[in-house]
Amino acid sequence: MSGLRIGVDVGGTNTDAALLRGTQVLATVKAPTSADVTSGVAAAIGAVIARGGVAAAEVTSVMIGTTHFLNAVIEGKHLQKVGILRLCGRATRALMPLTGWPAALRDAVDGGAALVDGGVNVDTRPIAPLDHDAIRAACRGWRAKGVTSVAVTGVFSLADPGMEQTAARIIAEEMPGAFVSLSHRIGVNGFLRRENATILNAALAGLGQHTVAAFGAAMAAAGLGCPLWLTQNDGTLMTAETAARFPILTLASGPTNSLRGAAFLTGLRDAVVIDIGGTTTDIGVLVAGFPRSRSEGAEIAGIATNFRLPDVLSFGLGGGSLVCLDPLSIGPESVGFRLTEKARVFGGGDLTATDIAVAAGLAHLGDPALVAGLAADDLRRVLTAMRLRVEEALDRMKPSSEPVPVVLVGGGAILISGPLDGASAVLRPDHAGSANAVGAAIAQVSGEADRVVVLDGTTREKALAEAAETARRRAIEAGADPDRLEVVELEDQPLAYLPGHTTRIRAKVVGDIA
Repeated sequence: MSGLRIGVDVGGTNTDAALLRGTQVLATVKAPTSADVTSGVAAAIGAVIARGGVAAAEVTSVMIGTTHFLNAVIEGKHLQKVGILRLCGRATRALMPLTGWPAALRDAVDGGAALVDGGVNVDTRPIAPLDHDAIRAACRGWRAKGVTSVAVTGVFSLADPGMEQTAARIIAEEMPGAFVSLSHRIGVNGFLRRENATILNAALAGLGQHTVAAFGAAMAAAGLGCPLWLTQNDGTLMTAETAARFPILTLASGPTNSLRGAAFLTGLRDAVVIDIGGTTTDIGVLVAGFPRSRSEGAEIAGIATNFRLPDVLSFGLGGGSLVCLDPLSIGPESVGFRLTEKARVFGGGDLTATDIAVAAGLAHLGDPALVAGLAADDLRRVLTAMRLRVEEALDRMKPSSEPVPVVLVGGGAILISGPLDGASAVLRPDHAGSANAVGAAIAQVSGEADRVVVLDGTTREKALAEAAETARRRAIEAGADPDRLEVVELEDQPLAYLPGHTTRIRAKVVGDIA
């Protein structure tokens, strides 16, 4: 980890940037997020370069985390129509694609589904030969409707992805330039959940390409010509080109960056991290320096998926949260990136959590005289309510009933003072307000392999070794230094509900940027 690196985290309220040389944080900045993406990111990058006193030409890489793709799914905006191709033969037809989706999201992405012969059994024997003619007919139908994004999901394609890859070649012939999302590169076991994740990824294709281009334009505006990376859900990096192909893998990058940044700034590898931003509070758990993952599949905007996300509890409390004194309520609505226009301390008419913190003497922002008239009893009531919400969430996320070290980060951390019940210590490291950007700057490159294997005819050790080698190869393809790779996860899970000696093998490898 050498050279000058800039980490950026684009949140709903603020855009944070951090400049690092090796393990030294040279500067951090926080600026309001802009509505157009480009100008806010360019301003944050320019400001952190100026504050660090370095030349733009010295920067070797930029790493960006963003909530754009998550917000698009939650709001149902900027999504493309998707042609849905299921390779299944006579299997899986009891439940059609998009089953269980909220109606608004289903309508937003449904470009028509085709269920065709294909798919394999867990032992990789074909369920039915792949029907090339049916795939070509489906492509002609989608092309006639103007659909330019296709999601392909094959039964047990994790055991043998060959049919999905063949389908992708046929789609490329019939729909030149179409975006193709293959399920074996996105989800894991659980057919419908894997299909859902693949469809979401395809629906985000246009936004992914637009956002990556906007980030590139922001770098150019700041005078940077170095490589651009985006952070993904597990706290590691992928190239801008990869992010444009797999935007869904960035959905939880914001909280993950904060967790990784907190670990870096404190040196703690096991702790609870509380990140209070402008709109939400996110609480996660560090285990061996990485975010604890959810054991079950993630649900996004009411859609069941099965890729791994950090185990984060989020609720509507942040510096921009609207406060009502009678009856008392705090959030979840927030003034967001308009805090410096709307909050009372900045001359606005809305009472926010930041106004409460300034009036109570916990922060020095804006003009304190504009909130001097708030009653001391009201301040105590609001501060106590905010503290109780954080303590209750901390109690839910702790790994045990024992007190744990807590790292408090984020620009909204000014809302909490003193100790917290359930915490053995509360740490507020230097640069805590931009821990998310620091976490992006220190991120490494990763490669993963997740497959279902029938061990008849091979050994467990050989299957694990092959998975690790696949993960290494993918890490190198993603931009990792082949001489500085580390296997951080290598596990197998016997699948007793399937015939034979069937097991799920998972490997993950991380390494510094080459």
